[in-house]
Amino acid sequence: MTPLHRARAGSVVAFATNGLLSATFISRIPALRESLGLNNSAVGLMLLAMGIGSVAALPLAGGLVMRWGAARVVRRCAVLCVAALTLVAVSGSWPGQAWLVAVFLVSYGVGYGVWDVAMNVEGAAVERLGGKTLMPQLHAMWSVGTVLGGLLGIALVGTLPTVWHIAGVAAVALAVCWWGTAGFLPAEAPAEGHSPRRELLAAWRSPHTLLLGLMVLAFAAAEGSANDWVSLAMIDGYDVSHRVGVACYAAFVFCMSLARFAGAKVIDRVGRQPVLITSAALAGAGIVLTVLAGSFGLALVGIVLWGFGAALGFPLGISIAADDETRAAARVSVVSTLAYGAFLGFPPILGAVGDQIGTLRALLVVAVLMLPAAALAATVARRRAL
Repeated sequence: MTPLHRARAGSVVAFATNGLLSATFISRIPALRESLGLNNSAVGLMLLAMGIGSVAALPLAGGLVMRWGAARVVRRCAVLCVAALTLVAVSGSWPGQAWLVAVFLVSYGVGYGVWDVAMNVEGAAVERLGGKTLMPQLHAMWSVGTVLGGLLGIALVGTLPTVWHIAGVAAVALAVCWWGTAGFLPAEAPAEGHSPRRELLAAWRSPHTLLLGLMVLAFAAAEGSANDWVSLAMIDGYDVSHRVGVACYAAFVFCMSLARFAGAKVIDRVGRQPVLITSAALAGAGIVLTVLAGSFGLALVGIVLWGFGAALGFPLGISIAADDETRAAARVSVVSTLAYGAFLGFPPILGAVGDQIGTLRALLVVAVLMLPAAALAATVARRRAL
């Protein structure tokens, strides 16, 4: 196996294990809500703690990758995430300890956010060296990890305590991730005259980078709101069981996986811009149908469209950010920071809105964001034939 193939395999492992941990936590949100005795607003605030951790750490992530290399950063973040999620599960089993859960979710958010930037920088480097679109497939492997986590959640909800479920999956994920990162590309020292701090400041002043980040922010809101709220929205809005609600989440990420696996060839054939505009239209239509369908069957069709539409915005945005090889880490860090402002911070807003108008109808706020997402795609996306 060539170094490039090893790096590609390592990137696949990093994305998949990150998704597995995320879905494992998400599959237990309803159980944590019940054991802690929380309403939707309180759940939203608890999730906001995770978002605060990520958003606070993301501006520093690019500099860490430039200094230490992606492999070292991913390994350290994996250890932090596993420890934090295990402590979330333990403290979440104690009634009245939501504040302690929030503290550990801040730590998880820090590890999760920096890990995300590091693995995306590595994936973009492998994509450039390989000469063809790869990022959607890597994000598809993240979705595969979330599908696996969702399926495990369906199987283990009601049969295994939350603590044992999360701790067991986290331990396996850490071991596999540690092994996979051994194949990452060697870390390169920053070029002379290109200090990490200077590169980050330049990226934050770039209009193209900021507009790109806003586009990805909208797509991240579509993805993040489904990750955190689709199960609860279906339970509250269509009166389905907890198990069926988790199955709806699994259906969403399964459709995202399919779109991401197939997306690379479509992007190389027709270009980034048409794919992004079509994705925004599908996501918006899917969310509206999910909310207004009136029946569970039609709502499930909406979730399918939502999953297909939300699939490619984030990975394509990262690919565009990494086009400039010398500034890839800094640009990916900026785009990720803006995106995770929605990906992790927007769901708590939906929680507060949901308490006023209902969990299901609150999702219409996300559908509105797909309009500026399509407009920004026309500005920042350039056709690239490989």
